[in-house]
Amino acid sequence: MKPLKLINARSIEEAIAALQRRDARVMAGGTDMLGVLKGNILPQYPGTIVNIGSIKGLDYIRNDGDGTLRIGALTRLADVAESDVVNARYAALARAAKKTASHNLRNMGTIGGNICQFVRCWYMRGTDNFFFCTRKGGETCYAEIGENRYHSIFGGVSGCIAVNCSDVAPALVALNARIVTTKRTMPAEAFWAVKTPGSTVLDEDELVTEIEVPPLPAGARSAFLKFALRNTIGFPIVNCAAMFADSEARVCLNAVQPKP
Repeated sequence: MKPLKLINARSIEEAIAALQRRDARVMAGGTDMLGVLKGNILPQYPGTIVNIGSIKGLDYIRNDGDGTLRIGALTRLADVAESDVVNARYAALARAAKKTASHNLRNMGTIGGNICQFVRCWYMRGTDNFFFCTRKGGETCYAEIGENRYHSIFGGVSGCIAVNCSDVAPALVALNARIVTTKRTMPAEAFWAVKTPGSTVLDEDELVTEIEVPPLPAGARSAFLKFALRNTIGFPIVNCAAMFADSEARVCLNAVQPKP
């Protein structure tokens, strides 16, 4: 890793101010960002890492009086997977969190980080930015003409065929969840985008603060399934979440296109 400045933010406001530096990147649990830094995969190596894991009060799971489930962005995946509240009413989300990575990584990784992680494309993650691909602002998707066996089966988005690899993402879409940021609130399905070089619609100085899951409709049940080459720690080859109720049904596939 190269020398850099680490800012342990004490508040959301302090984190946002620090992220307005051109060379700044955000880190929560660090399970994705540390690999990005070690591999030097970005066109510009970050000069500043803004650690938001030090902000108090963003790790919670609670039900509001109206039945809305609220999960703080810094809530660990392990806590989501083990939550009695989540397991009782939102089985797809609990199962998705439990199937993410390994136990040790779930103890570090956050739900906010899981929905904001970079794609796993080996060209995008080429050491020392060896492949300046479309995801990074280049003109070529090297996977499209190269090794792409785990890439999109539904074509590309904005010239990129790398897939979204979040396990939590399809569960949130199936459950009609909303993503709350420091600037806006949006439906989960509108959160992901092929944006250089990240995977979300977030601005550089915008943070996810909370995930809202509205009360489920009458008769609702949900489920999550995943296929991976290594069941204990593998990224999905495909995953799927579904929610069926008396009045509606929602099914979301992921890891098969750049967006869920």
